[in-house]
Amino acid sequence: MNDIATATLDGIPIQKAKAEERAEPLWGAVLSLSLGVFGLVTAEFLPASLLTPLAQDLGITEGTAGQAVTATAVVAAIAAPTMAIATRKIDRRHVMIGLSLLLVVSSLLAATAWSLPSLLFARVLLGVALGGFWSMSAAIAMRLVPSEVLPRAMSIILTGVSVATVCAAPVGAYVGDVWGWRSAFIIAAGVGLVTLIVQFATLPKLPPISIASFGALRDVSRNPMIRVGLLLVILTASGHFAGFTYFRAFLEQVPALGIETISLVLLAFGIGGFFGNLAGGFMAERSLRSAVTLAPLLIAISALALLLAGSSAGIAGVAIAAWGFAFGAVPVGVQTWMVRAAPDQAESAGGLMVATFQVAIALGAVFGGVLVDTAGVNSAFIYSGAATLLAAIAVACFGRKHAS
Repeated sequence: MNDIATATLDGIPIQKAKAEERAEPLWGAVLSLSLGVFGLVTAEFLPASLLTPLAQDLGITEGTAGQAVTATAVVAAIAAPTMAIATRKIDRRHVMIGLSLLLVVSSLLAATAWSLPSLLFARVLLGVALGGFWSMSAAIAMRLVPSEVLPRAMSIILTGVSVATVCAAPVGAYVGDVWGWRSAFIIAAGVGLVTLIVQFATLPKLPPISIASFGALRDVSRNPMIRVGLLLVILTASGHFAGFTYFRAFLEQVPALGIETISLVLLAFGIGGFFGNLAGGFMAERSLRSAVTLAPLLIAISALALLLAGSSAGIAGVAIAAWGFAFGAVPVGVQTWMVRAAPDQAESAGGLMVATFQVAIALGAVFGGVLVDTAGVNSAFIYSGAATLLAAIAVACFGRKHAS
């Protein structure tokens, strides 16, 4: 795998490995990865919709219970770049099945947690599974389908993220209200079990094709196109979460919407993300540069629309739905960019991408909170628009520069 040929796509240098390429796509195996991502992201977001009953049952504050989400994100950021190294000699089929099994175990432990430490232990296990599974999914997708349909495969895999984003909070809240908060985690364990069955049936043997190491992480980080991709992630994800975290506050204060209307607007955001994910895969197959440039640009335009005309309920609703559509397209384009820039080190590239994404989530939410507290809710959207616009400019300029 050291013999490399260079190809281009829309002027983007793509390192194409001279390895034997799979002639026919294994869509069943791709679907199993989508199920895995769906189960993991659903489990990650569940505590946010169950904080009140969970905190009351465990005898802790809601703020303390919220650290269950933080713990998962922090561990996922660590696991993402190191999972490939820790499992460098293990068949990737066994690794992904093991991570799905970890989802089942962590969900069952959360469902039976009796104290904050026991809950946090379950969430740490989930963070290991989430970071490892998500970071390696793109590298594995490369080995399941021909290269020309890789964006389509990534779109299918990341549809699991979009569906989980739309469903996790409302379904978790409903199930928790009807059957208790523990039942929501039991359902998450059931999703993990279904994923395991599908993976056993569809994933082929995938022996390691390169030995991951910390040196590989260092080498990948020196790749100019990888650096452009990481810059895109940090700007877009931090800009998105700086605004997304405070959608409800904005809708309550500026167009002054009621909770029922706000719920509909947030549902429109989630539905927009689902279709944006599909559109992102479609665009990436045809023009990867356009896919990773237009998505953050549309977020910037949406933020500007909220700032200039957000007092109109209709414009605010359309802008947030468009924002969801744009952000839904981001992961497909970014992951395709990363693995095509370094296919022989795709696992390391994916790990760096996921770790950067998790850090950007935390930075965006924290920075947005500081802005909201000190300068008002509109200031968070000013940052969102500026950061995502810079992301689009960076890809358009630096991407073309390094391509030449």
